Amino acid sequence: MMDFDIERNIDAVEVEVFSNRILAIIEEMGAKLVRSSFSPNIKERQDCSVALFDRNGRAIAQAAHIPIHLGSLKGGVDAVLRDFSFENILVGDAFMCNDAYLAGGTHLPDISIITPVFYSNELRFFVACVGHHSDVGGAVPGSISPSANTIFEEGIRIPPIKIVRQGILQEDIIRLVINNTREPEDRSLDLKVQIATNEFGVSQTYNLIEKMGLKSVELAVEDLLIYTSRRLKKRLLALKDGSSSFTTWMDDDGLEGEKLPLKAKVEIENGQLILDFDGSGPQSRGAFNVMTTGVIATVAYAVKALLDPDLPANDGLYSVIKLNMPRGSIVNPIYPAAVGARTTTCQKLAGAIFGAFAELLEREQIMASSHDVLAGMVFSGLSKRGQGSYVYLETIAGGNGALSKMDGMDGAHCHITNSLNMPIEAVEHEYPLIVEEYCLINGSCGSGKHRGGMGVAREVRTLSDHTTFSGRADSFITAAEGYGGGLAGSHCRIIRNYGSQTEEVMAPKQKLISLAVGERIRMETPGGGGLGNPAERSVDDLAMDLEDERISLSRARQDYGDDLVEKALGVLSKPIPKKEF
Repeated sequence: MMDFDIERNIDAVEVEVFSNRILAIIEEMGAKLVRSSFSPNIKERQDCSVALFDRNGRAIAQAAHIPIHLGSLKGGVDAVLRDFSFENILVGDAFMCNDAYLAGGTHLPDISIITPVFYSNELRFFVACVGHHSDVGGAVPGSISPSANTIFEEGIRIPPIKIVRQGILQEDIIRLVINNTREPEDRSLDLKVQIATNEFGVSQTYNLIEKMGLKSVELAVEDLLIYTSRRLKKRLLALKDGSSSFTTWMDDDGLEGEKLPLKAKVEIENGQLILDFDGSGPQSRGAFNVMTTGVIATVAYAVKALLDPDLPANDGLYSVIKLNMPRGSIVNPIYPAAVGARTTTCQKLAGAIFGAFAELLEREQIMASSHDVLAGMVFSGLSKRGQGSYVYLETIAGGNGALSKMDGMDGAHCHITNSLNMPIEAVEHEYPLIVEEYCLINGSCGSGKHRGGMGVAREVRTLSDHTTFSGRADSFITAAEGYGGGLAGSHCRIIRNYGSQTEEVMAPKQKLISLAVGERIRMETPGGGGLGNPAERSVDDLAMDLEDERISLSRARQDYGDDLVEKALGVLSKPIPKKEF
């Protein structure tokens, strides 16, 4: 590792120009990956990411896709360098991996393709991409079972292996992988798209070296990493030294039982940031464990978001951060613990980091808790194409926390996920399913001077018998906390046959069940927490909430008081001024 404290004159403008040239390459890689993919999960939901690394595995840049994916990509490159010497990494090679213990992955559906970049017959860089494949085998369709006890139940495990050898695609390896999944055709095609995406990245990186010269590129990379490190340290030095802790809670560990704490302690000392997760719950019996690579990616996201959103995402960031992740805890599990549902834990962990920072930041930087889950629903059955099976995976957004000067965002993903929803038209075209309702949930936002964002409901009806469903979420018991007097947001729910005589509120970590034709599953995500005393909410803002039916009249009276509500009702007979954002 380089010494980021060395005295070196760096031109910030030149660094920004170089950083943007690198980002242009990987952003174009990402666009090609999305446009060329076959599975709806990648081409529609854009559940994929790309990044560039140097020959020693240092992250140089990541496209603005899915923050958690940086963990899988960085862990995968490190694993390739561990398992293969430079002499055994050849021109035209490409590596594939996904395993959490063997390949630095975060969960098995995220399959990484890593391709070396050579110049003058020397290994110089790696380009890497990761796609979330909707199924990689395992006990349940979608390969993520909240109640899985071990990684062996979660799908095919792939250590770093050459999927391309000196330009020759290893078709036998492709067959081995795809025949361990429920959608072999989509897996085969998407893996080949990932390989082609990296080949484009290799050519573009080579062209950049040709234009700038190898020495200039290498110096620019070092400058970028040093610049990132110094810039973050400067942000930390601007804060007062001190420490603060925050604990958030998961409902359970995937197998019911007691609530599970996620504790983050933030300490700032002379421009150094220490994040200590001691006090977090023990290793999960279910699939909610997080590998260290996932924790690192979560920390990187949180630090960027809170201190410097425009900070480049590279290894320079890590040089001023120290982590403590107790072994045998939910944030550092012992093999062979299951890890498939790690995203919800990472969301909660990010929320804990945000909460810990709250006492160390200026008020305008503070944010109430967001929904902090990644509610997922998976349907599977016979394909509409007439053969084989389908796996429809959907993750549903929720309400984000209120900020000091504005309400929280409605129906948005938060923290370490950034995927899109599957368009209703795509769902109904690809699968024997109908989306009955997709809407914001009235009354789901936490009240406050600034309210939290609204949660989302998505209801899906089956068009065939023997359709299977499994679901995973959290915050059925806990909720997004308010801040500074703000109230908590709503809870999560999974409901079978909503509004019918056979309506059933289901378990939050729903195991695999079989649905008959016409049955419906509705998932409701939490709203975000409010910020500030509800009694201080603007009359016009409350009036707009009532007019838009974001909150019921009775709930408004309960949270905001009769006097404020009566003033808001008086405004409703008058034109409400439009807010400027």
